Amino acid sequence: MLEIFNFFFTQYKTYSSTDITLEIIAVIFGFLSVWFSKENKIWVFPTGMISTSIFVYLLLKWGLLGDMMINGYYFIMSVYGWYIWTRKINETTVTPISRITSKERQKGIILFLSTLIFVFIIYKFFDKWTGWVAYADTFTTAIFFVGMWLMAKRKIENWIFWILGNIISVPLYFYKGLTFTSLQYFGFTFIAIFGYIAWKKSLHKNLSTS
Repeated sequence: MLEIFNFFFTQYKTYSSTDITLEIIAVIFGFLSVWFSKENKIWVFPTGMISTSIFVYLLLKWGLLGDMMINGYYFIMSVYGWYIWTRKINETTVTPISRITSKERQKGIILFLSTLIFVFIIYKFFDKWTGWVAYADTFTTAIFFVGMWLMAKRKIENWIFWILGNIISVPLYFYKGLTFTSLQYFGFTFIAIFGYIAWKKSLHKNLSTS
């Protein structure tokens, strides 16, 4: 039992108790944010903003630039998403769950490719392009950028990007020594699957009553 514990958490011996506590708090609010997203509740954004704010601080401190940019972007898109989700399209209805249009699909592709190029430039500038982790970071950053953009616009396809990005992030964060964050993404994967199912049911219900 001790060997298993050490395997997962021995890296925290070099971390301060404050940083460990902050990571746990960020993970808790991260779970709340994803859960509220699954439930299609506006609380996804304030809880997410708390989580991402803490992670921006920690990841900047630990020199994980790609991860820091993801969370900084999450914070900005949370402000945008909060506005979109509460904006009324008529006198009684706010922005509903919907599918992406062909134009939005094109924008998504552009965002994905632009993110790849942007993260590559940042990593090269700060001399962080040093191994396979940089490739994985760049790819997951692009996935999450598109996923967050789609979630802010209340598009059901956002869950597909979250599922893929979460699956990649579980071993990636464990390798980086962030076990609690790795476990967070493990939990996120299952919530994202159920989130997609819940949003799909809601979308079909809205279409059948419209």
